[in-house]
Amino acid sequence: MLLLGIDLGTSSIKVSVIDSATQRSLCTVQYPDTETTIIAEHPGWAEQSPDLWWENVQQAILKAHALKVYDPVDIGAIGIAYQMHGLVLVDKQQNVLRNSIIWCDSRAVEIGNGAFKAIGEEKCLSDLLNSPGNFTASKLAWVKQNEPANFEKVDKAMLPGDFIAMKLTGEISTSISALSEGIFWDFRKDELSKDVFRYYGFDESIIPQILPVFSEHGRLDKAIAAKLSLDPSTVVTYKSGDQPNNALSLNVLNPGEVAANGGTSGVIYGVSDELTHDEQSRINTFAHVNYTPEQKRLGVLLCINGTGILNRWVKDVVASGISYDTMNSEAAQIPVGSQGLRILPFGNGAERMLNNRNIGAHFQHIDLNLHGRPHIFRAVQEGIAFAFRYGLDIMRANGMNPSLIRAGQANMFSSELFIETFVNSCGVPLELHSNEGSIGAAIGAGIGKGEFTTENAFSNLKALKIVEPKKVSEYESVFQEWKLLLEKHL
Repeated sequence: MLLLGIDLGTSSIKVSVIDSATQRSLCTVQYPDTETTIIAEHPGWAEQSPDLWWENVQQAILKAHALKVYDPVDIGAIGIAYQMHGLVLVDKQQNVLRNSIIWCDSRAVEIGNGAFKAIGEEKCLSDLLNSPGNFTASKLAWVKQNEPANFEKVDKAMLPGDFIAMKLTGEISTSISALSEGIFWDFRKDELSKDVFRYYGFDESIIPQILPVFSEHGRLDKAIAAKLSLDPSTVVTYKSGDQPNNALSLNVLNPGEVAANGGTSGVIYGVSDELTHDEQSRINTFAHVNYTPEQKRLGVLLCINGTGILNRWVKDVVASGISYDTMNSEAAQIPVGSQGLRILPFGNGAERMLNNRNIGAHFQHIDLNLHGRPHIFRAVQEGIAFAFRYGLDIMRANGMNPSLIRAGQANMFSSELFIETFVNSCGVPLELHSNEGSIGAAIGAGIGKGEFTTENAFSNLKALKIVEPKKVSEYESVFQEWKLLLEKHL
């Protein structure tokens, strides 16, 4: 049996097909080639069109088929990974009512802060494991307050992956993991949070059917199966947010194991078996893909909105069309510390680890007689790595002390300079793998289909290399200077 994995990212869609018998990837494709636009009608807003996502998913699947390295009818199960925390609203005819308010949108911060105070900070942290903050439930409340005509038409509110599964199958479902990332879930009672629904005035009927992450979420609609040359008996058997899925793809499933990701946003994601929370809700705890009420597996997530997006911005604005490889090569010629240039890599919405502040990106201590673009390239990578370290220190204060971090050798982690800076700033060895979110989604589909279990799904997973910290003291002094600059803006 073949397994199809879909990764619904902010910038594009990736699709992979793997052979369940060998766990070997047959192909991975991306669509579109250019990055999908984020719609920002007002400062702090960020939206995308769910219908455009769906069109791009279809085109990505057809692009994979066109490689002719497999027979599409041999695909038996589909898994979906998706950008977390987005809000998709549909009416009874499953029509999209408005653009999705996506993960880096900041408009609902104050709504969430109001809920945090009204419900009670201690109760929110103990039961929800988070402040309602800027998460999906607060975004839904923003629509209720500001777009009542749209809200009245809502039949179901869902996460982005739930929407893609709906388009494939015509059925709407969600999971505890998805609901927890939206701050709809009460972990103490293992049910929809009555406190959140009561405070925001939501009816529980707005939530789709709740199913396990690894389960049958619907068979393909016959018309869609025909359009995509797939067997109509194919089932969607897995849906997960991109960061839990990244952890799954790196075999990070058990307490103490930790994964990292350096895409548009940066993430460190550790697994715990305790209902843990940060007193300031700077890091967040959600149900992991293998969470059950009987065997609790929680994902403790540090998210930094402004990471890879800054590196891309510098490439577009400063790099004059050169490649990332050239940027990395130029940056490597500059000594540690970028000769005094410091960059705070924020500016992509409110940062949870900064108490939901949106401080913007900052370039500090520019010397017009000294600094050139190679200094900027290096200072960007150092600033991003230091943001990871700053967040990791918050995780350490909350009991997450990794002895090893796993990451896919992609995005920021494809840069040798960034890897060196990350490892020595954090002081933790880094285990690098060749992995894609879409491959993780395909593996998840195989687990949901029963082709393998979480215990044997990664029998072929082998590390590319392990990078040990060797220059910790050299980077520590630069990090401390960077940290003082950050604290001046808080």
